[in-house]
Amino acid sequence: MFHKFCSSIADIPLPTQFTYPFCYTPHPLCIRAAEEVQQYLRKHPEWNEGKMFGVLVIQTNAGELGYLAAFSGILVGSNRYPFFVPPVYDLLQPNGFFKQEEAAISLLNTRIKELEENDAYRLQQQELHTLEKEATQELNTERRKMKDAKARREERRRSPHFTQAEGEQLIHESQYQKAEYKRLERRWKERINTVLQAVNAYEMHLQALKHERKTRSADLQQRLFAQFRLLNHRGETKDLCEIFADTVQRVPPAGAGECAAPKLLQYAYLNGWKPIAMAEFWWGASPQTEIRKQGNFYPSCTGKCGPILHHMLQGLDVEPNPLAQKGRKEETLRIIYEDNAIIVIDKPAGMLSVPGKKEIDSVYSLMRARFPQTEEPLIVHRLDMDTSGLLLLAKTKEAHQHLQTQFEQRLIRKRYIALLDGVVTSDSGRIDLPLSPDWYDRPRQMVNQQSGKAAVTDYQVLERRTDGRTLIAFYPLTGRTHQLRVHAAHPLGLHCPIVGDALYGQRADRLYLHADMLEFTHPSTGQLMHFCAKKEF
Repeated sequence: MFHKFCSSIADIPLPTQFTYPFCYTPHPLCIRAAEEVQQYLRKHPEWNEGKMFGVLVIQTNAGELGYLAAFSGILVGSNRYPFFVPPVYDLLQPNGFFKQEEAAISLLNTRIKELEENDAYRLQQQELHTLEKEATQELNTERRKMKDAKARREERRRSPHFTQAEGEQLIHESQYQKAEYKRLERRWKERINTVLQAVNAYEMHLQALKHERKTRSADLQQRLFAQFRLLNHRGETKDLCEIFADTVQRVPPAGAGECAAPKLLQYAYLNGWKPIAMAEFWWGASPQTEIRKQGNFYPSCTGKCGPILHHMLQGLDVEPNPLAQKGRKEETLRIIYEDNAIIVIDKPAGMLSVPGKKEIDSVYSLMRARFPQTEEPLIVHRLDMDTSGLLLLAKTKEAHQHLQTQFEQRLIRKRYIALLDGVVTSDSGRIDLPLSPDWYDRPRQMVNQQSGKAAVTDYQVLERRTDGRTLIAFYPLTGRTHQLRVHAAHPLGLHCPIVGDALYGQRADRLYLHADMLEFTHPSTGQLMHFCAKKEF
């Protein structure tokens, strides 16, 4: 499992702190280790299903430097290969409780499917549906007849020649019709109940099996979570249930503890080795919903690995979170336009539009400090932290509401300029890919054709450069999170990530995305407002 570097690393200095796994630039030692792992992976083309791999540079007690390698989850049906560290817990061992209970749950699934597809059950369901439909139709017909008969009786009662004897006859007629309706209702109910009892017997059996499946699955999951006993650098141990107990979700998500990073750290701690630096990269085909490119480095997922790594890194001197560093100062906010109702600013890259979880500067906090008497709210729309460009703010609630309505009705025009890593062959077009959050890896977004929200972007190529990059103008018709970034990078979009996009492409000195044009109707004067803030990429 321990690998020595194949080439000399004497000229590469050690990092002073361990990698902050959720936002990092790979250390040169990690890049060297990843290259060696990728050489090994090229010898196994059968492992092309698409998987996250990780490398951990470690130092032994004897002071020798080397690295460990791991993959997330299961690779081509197995979680054990000689080149990689073993899983924290081997749930695939044939005689283990997981495989045995999994087999029992699979048997339940088979029985449930057989019952749901049983011909007799389906025929009885169909017969029940037919009887209920026929009963409803006949009873509705009888009610209409009774209503018509009642109207005729009322008409006869209004006759000047109406007699007491006729009145008694009409009462008997009404009572007879009601009794006949009750008898008809009872006959239909008896017929329906006979079939309903048979259907209910099937469904009670089905529900019992489904309840057993749900209970056994939950118990198995809890028992499995307890097997993942994870160490940290202090030698402290917690299982997954303990680790996630104080989180928002409280229950560990499926697959927790099986990612590359926990496997690597656990194996290093078990052997008494010191973690030096870590990185994770994608290898193989990209998933249909996510955006992953072979060979690119990616941060650890926050949903599954966030709480786990928070525990496992205790005792290590870890790099500070770059996003938690104190943000830019107020003077970096360039005001393009200001009056009594609105403000237009040119937001710098690297600044949040609104406050996040960390106490760092944002457009909102800086503008609140600048205009303490301004009514809430200020922010009308947002730009990603790494996106620069024009941002519109409202000074009054009336102006905010008016501008929000323009956004909702798609009356506000925006243009973004981006530099893409790749050549876009079509001169212009439209991208229509619905988006939804990746709940286990926020803030990443996924293409989701089933439950994603509509996301539509028009584009026009401005320049195709000799270095293989494309300068492009984006015109978003909707405003989803990371819409332009995903539409640019996804294979069903332009398949050319924005330069500097650490989430969907590769990190650079900045994200080359700039909001350079904004057009809207002034909320007070009704005048058409047009602003430009050019940026050279």
